[in-house]
Amino acid sequence: MDNSTLKSVKTNVKRIPKRGAYNRETINSILDEALICHVGFVVDGQPYVIPTGFARVGEDLYIHGSAASRMIRELSAGIEVCVTVTILDGLVLARSAFHHSMNYRSVVVLGRAKLVTDDDKKCDALKALTEHFVRGRWEEVRWPTELELKATSVLKLPINEASAKIRTGPPIDDEEDYSMNVWAGVIPLTLTPNEPVPDPKLPPDIELPEHLSQ
Repeated sequence: MDNSTLKSVKTNVKRIPKRGAYNRETINSILDEALICHVGFVVDGQPYVIPTGFARVGEDLYIHGSAASRMIRELSAGIEVCVTVTILDGLVLARSAFHHSMNYRSVVVLGRAKLVTDDDKKCDALKALTEHFVRGRWEEVRWPTELELKATSVLKLPINEASAKIRTGPPIDDEEDYSMNVWAGVIPLTLTPNEPVPDPKLPPDIELPEHLSQ
């Protein structure tokens, strides 16, 4: 796929452009690994940034929330939205304070979201959201009731205008600083699940599902 497929004037990475990526494969891989997105929008001149769960299905991003929430209400009206995700991969410790940095993978998606009104498509989106958190979970749990579906809104944002920005590797110091007697390098960071903690109200005879123990 052409590297400029999702590139636009607004998504063009200007600060250290060599770290920018615009191909759908790279952008999708970051979206699929991240668990939280931040949704930015403006209402009456006041900017808001709301963290929330999301899921990618094909070339669309799905966001859900209470039907009464301001974010859902405003975005469903068709205002412009900016959705971002970031995965932190490491702390980059340089020899100088100025060159300290982080290794990361991030994505910015711009566009206008649409409200999903069809109940079947809404259920499909909620399934995708659930499976994005934990694969195999949807088939084990009770699916939303008609009342729950009515209380929940789902927005679909086409991934047509987006960019990724990625930093990897060691610190980049000024040449004269490499002779300093200071440790420099990278402290890798990962998001690792710990041992599942059962609900106190869980009957003792219900065993941990296999897909949660892996």
